[in-house]
Amino acid sequence: MEWFTNWWSDLGLFVQIMFCVAVPATLILLIQTIMIILGFGHDGAGINPSDTSGIDGFDGSTDLDIDVSVDADLDLDADGGTDIDTDINYGDGSSPRDMGTMNFFTVQGMITLLCVFGWASIITYNASKNAIISVIVGAVLGVASMYGVARLLWASKKLAQNGTLNVKNLLGASGTVYLVIPADGENRGKVNISSGERLVEFDAITDGGESLPYGTPVRVIDIRRENVLVVEKI
Repeated sequence: MEWFTNWWSDLGLFVQIMFCVAVPATLILLIQTIMIILGFGHDGAGINPSDTSGIDGFDGSTDLDIDVSVDADLDLDADGGTDIDTDINYGDGSSPRDMGTMNFFTVQGMITLLCVFGWASIITYNASKNAIISVIVGAVLGVASMYGVARLLWASKKLAQNGTLNVKNLLGASGTVYLVIPADGENRGKVNISSGERLVEFDAITDGGESLPYGTPVRVIDIRRENVLVVEKI
């Protein structure tokens, strides 16, 4: 092992650090790739986790964050009473940032960033002998690779959601509410609907006079624009 010790000591501190970043990341990325090829690490069959990343508590915890904004108008009556008119808007429980980043910060993306960053920095340093330039080049290429991974994951998810499912086939299908649906079609909620052996999620509204809370069994009675389901309580 003397040759390795001599080679390692001749690299210099910067290249040694970059090797400590690049080699483990490369090994992890290789293991991930092999696991994907062998079929490990996929979501359960028939599960479509398209829009639940922004909902706390979906993993089985009891905390559920739902964005609710309330606009209140106070009117003082002549008799001294107060009328309160409220307009409640139910958000979808997720952050707008989740959609905008396409799940940018994923395990696969971060490992790819470290892998590309490390090797690109090493190659650039061997060519330029400038650590600052090497770090900049490595960081730019690493972020670009992470963005590419995010795009691939987003594209594959869209294919999984839209590739084989005909929304019209959901008419009459049953499911459950997992994000409250306001009454009278005021705003959208979300439902999990069974379609064959798959469990898919859709935006949903109800024309009924009462809101449908989480866990309410529902049936699809109509489909509106943008594939919004109209549901009724079973």
